[in-house]
Amino acid sequence: MTIFQIVILAIGGFGAGAINAVAGGGTFISFAALVASGLTSLEANATSAVALTPSNLASVAAYREEVRTHWREMIPFAIVGLFGGVVGAILLIWLGDKGFRPLVPWLLLVATLIFALSVQIRKFTEPWSQGQHAGAKIAAFVLMTFVAIYGGFFGAGIGIMMLAALSILEGGNYHKANSMKILVAFLIQVVSSAILIGGGLVHWPEAVVTMIAAAAGGYLGVGFARRLPEKIIRAVVVAIGAALTVIFFVK
Repeated sequence: MTIFQIVILAIGGFGAGAINAVAGGGTFISFAALVASGLTSLEANATSAVALTPSNLASVAAYREEVRTHWREMIPFAIVGLFGGVVGAILLIWLGDKGFRPLVPWLLLVATLIFALSVQIRKFTEPWSQGQHAGAKIAAFVLMTFVAIYGGFFGAGIGIMMLAALSILEGGNYHKANSMKILVAFLIQVVSSAILIGGGLVHWPEAVVTMIAAAAGGYLGVGFARRLPEKIIRAVVVAIGAALTVIFFVK
């Protein structure tokens, strides 16, 4: 790697770690940095997934009390996460770069829209979380399964959709739903990363630089990021996602 590539990856990793710790959406930044460093879209996606996995473990540790208290209830969702991560990663390898590359702008567009509409999504699902709506709960569990597969395949924006589904399933208990979301997202990353590593898609020099920078970003950057309103951070994520979407549609 050149000094320029190392700098790009360090900045991208640090930004991804800091933003993931506060609002989510760090995948946009790490993915863009890895593509800018010269990786193909498929390699950048796989390398980003592996590089961000350790930094997200800290989020699971932060919710260890909720995980310890509700671990039995989390088992079905953990199974869904593991299943989805495996299916999504296998699908990604099966498609290859030629099959994945045309999907990238559409995936970025969908993820950007999810971030842009996150408040509306939260408001839409809130009424359904206040009662025992059997149909809504079945739909939410099905959504969880599709989100898990999408998470193993690409991943940007899964937290918002997963939290919306879990809020319905868990009756509006935010911290319980959020702890489940974080655990399931981490399990998706772990199994998909293992498969992507086995598939030979991960570039380790780039992954290590991004991994170290993301860990530093999650630890050091969160203090600065927390001083900013969440609206500003989400606006930055949406702006980056929109810019990447345009770039990949044009390329």
